[in-house]
Amino acid sequence: MASATRAPETGGAAGHNIDRTCIDTIRTLAMDAVQKANSGHPGTAMALAPVAYTLWQDVLSYDPANPIWPARDRFVLSVGHASMLLYSLICLSGIRDVKNGKVLNAPSLTVADLEQFRQLDSKTPGHPEYHHTAGVETTTGPLGQGCGNSVGMAIAEKWLAARFNKPGFPLFDYHVYTLCGDGDMMEGVSSEAASTAGHLKLGNLIWMYDANQISIEGSTELAFTENVGKRFEAYGWQVLTLKDANDTAEFKKLLAEAKADTTRPTMIIVHSVIAWGSPKKAGTAAAHGEPLGADEITATKRAYGWPEDKSFYVPEGVTEHFQQGMGVRGANASKAWDDLFAAYRKEFPDEAAELDLILSGGLPKGWDADIPTYPTDAKGIASRASSGEVQNAIAKHIPWLVGGSADLAPSTKTLIKDGGAFQPEAWGGSYDGRNFHFGVREHAMGSIVNGMALSGLRSYGAGFLIFSDYMKAPIRLSALMHLPTIYIFTHDSIGVGEDGPTHQPIEQLVQLRATPGIVTFRPGDANEVAEAWRTLIPFRDRPAVLALSRQNLPTLDRSKYASAAGVAKGGYVLGDSGKTPAVILIATGSELSLAVEAYEKLIAEGVAARVVSMPSWELFEEQPQSYRDEVLPPSVTARVAVEAASPIGWHRYVGLTGEVVCMNGFGASAPASALMKKFGFTVDAVLEAARRQLTL
Repeated sequence: MASATRAPETGGAAGHNIDRTCIDTIRTLAMDAVQKANSGHPGTAMALAPVAYTLWQDVLSYDPANPIWPARDRFVLSVGHASMLLYSLICLSGIRDVKNGKVLNAPSLTVADLEQFRQLDSKTPGHPEYHHTAGVETTTGPLGQGCGNSVGMAIAEKWLAARFNKPGFPLFDYHVYTLCGDGDMMEGVSSEAASTAGHLKLGNLIWMYDANQISIEGSTELAFTENVGKRFEAYGWQVLTLKDANDTAEFKKLLAEAKADTTRPTMIIVHSVIAWGSPKKAGTAAAHGEPLGADEITATKRAYGWPEDKSFYVPEGVTEHFQQGMGVRGANASKAWDDLFAAYRKEFPDEAAELDLILSGGLPKGWDADIPTYPTDAKGIASRASSGEVQNAIAKHIPWLVGGSADLAPSTKTLIKDGGAFQPEAWGGSYDGRNFHFGVREHAMGSIVNGMALSGLRSYGAGFLIFSDYMKAPIRLSALMHLPTIYIFTHDSIGVGEDGPTHQPIEQLVQLRATPGIVTFRPGDANEVAEAWRTLIPFRDRPAVLALSRQNLPTLDRSKYASAAGVAKGGYVLGDSGKTPAVILIATGSELSLAVEAYEKLIAEGVAARVVSMPSWELFEEQPQSYRDEVLPPSVTARVAVEAASPIGWHRYVGLTGEVVCMNGFGASAPASALMKKFGFTVDAVLEAARRQLTL
């Protein structure tokens, strides 16, 4: 492919009118903040200032006085390293602060906040963080994640519109605008997300691709020479080109053209010069990830016709101009929506009440009324299967519980019965469908369901536990953003069997448990599955992971053993001799039944044994120390933990002298029963470990 046309290094709004002044204010604020912090990425913010300014001031339907207005347009800065671009816009447009879901009569960011860019406890961290700074719609750090989130946001708008819009009541008709760059285009997650968006015909999604051809190592010709536009056309996108990022008039025309196409997402390829206006660093990698330097900033301001001796300078009239443009337009739009919703509430009270719950994160009364209780069954049921049943019992009461699997719904048992498929009519579905077919795109699925959660939907993504590896970034970001995203992972151990070690998770539970803010559940029977769902659905500020079995798990006799309601506390005493324990057996998931059988044999031998179910480490650690000591008395050091996964972490519960029956390597390809015997997951192996503990 021939090199893309570079934007000229001159141009922009004519003369020094107010638009040009606003654009240069954004540029200089970015330069000054990065220089003061001695850290950051000034070049992209400088290059894209005309594009971002034009979008916000002239097009974006957004009310700075009400930044959580439900029908607002979404702006996603997927190039999160250019965070000063977004922070400058938030400051200059006067977006109000938000705390605990309430809009305050105070600015989200002031110039003083910009001066604290990248400093400890500031409101202007190195990359934009959701919930941390009002006006930031999602946390964008790892490149490509913002692109995936934006697809989820566009999906959510389509779903909300299909469910709630009525004739004369277009409650939801917003657009999602995403600024992305060469790095985003190189990341695979963006390709997966773009392919999904094209298939779903998301005409409300617009990506603005900054093709400045610069990365940290230098020109993108080092590694990235494909024709991105042709690739996106093949995905089913409309592709437009802005030859000069400074041509604001042409950009507005392209935005109008993008919005006019309601059946295709649009990519606008923006040709810009990184660090536009910098005499020595424009168009170079030196402007990407480091300050320009004091001398170069002075020279750049001189080139802009800017006061050279002023830092963090906001000329008179800039904020007023934003208020007259974006501010007035947004205020009128949000007021009109409030009036429309008030009328809607009178005519469609049930739908309005449901929407209130979605927007507030609430739950309908009786949402858990149909969660089943499972009878004792020695043969049992796979926890993936019982999970599907429980999920469907809940889904009847929570219509906005929506999601899907990465081409594995028949295996993960996550299909919502009679929920319909979320598809455009061309593919035989509708946008009010609840079942999403993500295809073999685990990474994009994770970032998309996060975007859906950011929009109020209770979204889930499903796959095999081994493929959580592909979803590490979005899972981590859902925790960082405190999103109640649900991840359903099945085939959770070597019990997968014949598919072999490539499909048998070993270290994945450690990875999930090591991620702050995630609650991981590995239930041991069908009733623990039911209680796991009952526990996780009320979560409003953290993601949940279910690790579920392929093979059947015996359903324990709850008249003999403790109630599965103990799942809510993470760990509980399942069975006990009634005496001070001589040995404690701890287990999760498919290994719980092994521990129970071993416990029964020990009791029959007269050993004062105890068996503890530990489906969620995180919830157990949240309990008072007194409760944890009650379950695991510190004086009892003879302990055995059983889990068909890595031993890492278990010694916090068994101590340095305890024993862990676990996997110390990878699995093998064979029937599950043969694997369990080979790797020591048998009642006899657990008994031997317990007896060794008793002799210490």
